[in-house]
Amino acid sequence: MQRFKYRAFKDNKIFSKTIEAENESGVVNYLKINGYFPLEVKKDEPISLSLFGFITNRVSFNDVVDLTRQLAIMLNAGLTLVDCFDILKKQINKPSLLKLIEDLDKNVRGGSSFSNALKKYPQYFSNLYISLVKSGEASGKLSDILLKLSENLEKQREFQGKIKGALIYPVVIMVGMVIVMFVMVTFVIPKLLSLYKDFNIELPVTTQILIVISDFTSKFWPLIIGGTFGFVVLIQNYLKTKNGKFLFDQASLKIPLVNNVVKISALVNATRTLAILIGSGVSILEALNIIIETTENIIFQEAFRKIHKQVEKGVSLGSAMQQYENIFPPILIQMTVVGEQTGHLDETLLRISRYFEVESELAVKAMTTLIEPAILVFLGLGVGTLVLSVITPIYNLTSSFQ
Repeated sequence: MQRFKYRAFKDNKIFSKTIEAENESGVVNYLKINGYFPLEVKKDEPISLSLFGFITNRVSFNDVVDLTRQLAIMLNAGLTLVDCFDILKKQINKPSLLKLIEDLDKNVRGGSSFSNALKKYPQYFSNLYISLVKSGEASGKLSDILLKLSENLEKQREFQGKIKGALIYPVVIMVGMVIVMFVMVTFVIPKLLSLYKDFNIELPVTTQILIVISDFTSKFWPLIIGGTFGFVVLIQNYLKTKNGKFLFDQASLKIPLVNNVVKISALVNATRTLAILIGSGVSILEALNIIIETTENIIFQEAFRKIHKQVEKGVSLGSAMQQYENIFPPILIQMTVVGEQTGHLDETLLRISRYFEVESELAVKAMTTLIEPAILVFLGLGVGTLVLSVITPIYNLTSSFQ
């Protein structure tokens, strides 16, 4: 049994409680049997860093995921979209999210479709999101589409959380190591090395290098810190350009360990998105257009753009993928061909996306397993060199007195 939090509507009141059940469906069934309209059902988890989005009062990705899930549950319970907005406006306290819902509600009440209302907020809702909502409106299955979309967004959130969780330890260690070494070389080491100036002893090469570095950093440390921040900002701005992003994406696919994680992550998003789009009635050409717009890696983006041109000429999706075997693994190409031949391409792509999810988790574990000891070795070498550079002259000095 698991603990779930739920919000439900009954007798013009909103109830928020915690309940134990085997899954979300069990909670929803319990609420319906007892005359409640379920608004939100989610696992009772500890408060996480997602509160940062609330503190800064920005509509975060987590807010969009939760909003989609709530809309899906309420629409499946038989409420209209306008009724959903009315209920959401009563229960949401976050100002930025409340304003977003009020604007969407105003547009829908004014005669605009939900998908057109979402188009006014591209910073929150992707082209994939809007296209799926549009197809749901056209087919009359908006509640089912939103349910699929919320599941997809939750999987993205879960995957991003795993990546961040795996990388946070090595990043913190590296940043901490750089800061500590900078403080040592700038403020501590110069005081120790100044003792050697009064003694006529030959200093090791490493100590001489350390003296030069510490003299420079102690004199110009404000410029070094300012220059570092300026360099980081410059790099960030360059990576936002087309050439910078291309070089970065190209390099990320060539770096050992990292390339596997980047490649499989892109394949997970692409296959899952294609499966949802095709399963929702979107044509392959339109689905590929959306994939091109939503794929972050430029290398994959260009590959899908070329595949789109081939499919437009009548070539099957699997055959078009075969020309890019350096990007797309054989299992994806083979499964795509089989899916097209059997007429179940969406189901096949969904299965292969689950396969890539498992592979991505293994790739992340393999990367972190090798990165952590490498960082420790690098840290040991750095500290060892620093200590030897300071201790060796002291040893030589004491030896000369004997």
